[in-house]
Amino acid sequence: MNNQNNTHELIVSGIHLDLTPSLKTYVYEKAERLFRHEERIVRIRVELECDRKQTVDQKFIAKGRIEIQGPDMNCTVQSDDCHKSIDLLVDKLDRMLRRRSRYFKVRRHLLHGVELKDVELPKAS
Repeated sequence: MNNQNNTHELIVSGIHLDLTPSLKTYVYEKAERLFRHEERIVRIRVELECDRKQTVDQKFIAKGRIEIQGPDMNCTVQSDDCHKSIDLLVDKLDRMLRRRSRYFKVRRHLLHGVELKDVELPKAS
């Protein structure tokens, strides 16, 4: 679902799971938080998977991929409920975006020393 200025894209798919309209709406509502935090997101892919062979507490798997300027971010979470998996996934992606933002902010404010060799500067009078 695209937001107002049509620059962001959210793709939701289900693996061994029927996506209901309420489940899609839930993912869209939660992912809007990510688009608000970072404006340079190109696309978010969310895959919801139901693995019946896993134990009950790890039955639902949510995989997320944020395509952004620079390296893409991927993460995976597992839980016993599909909605809980979505919540955990969005929280984890949000933490990754905040960590990336802090990293670039710190890099931007680092002082870079410049060595001047064999250069004569004019003397202040």
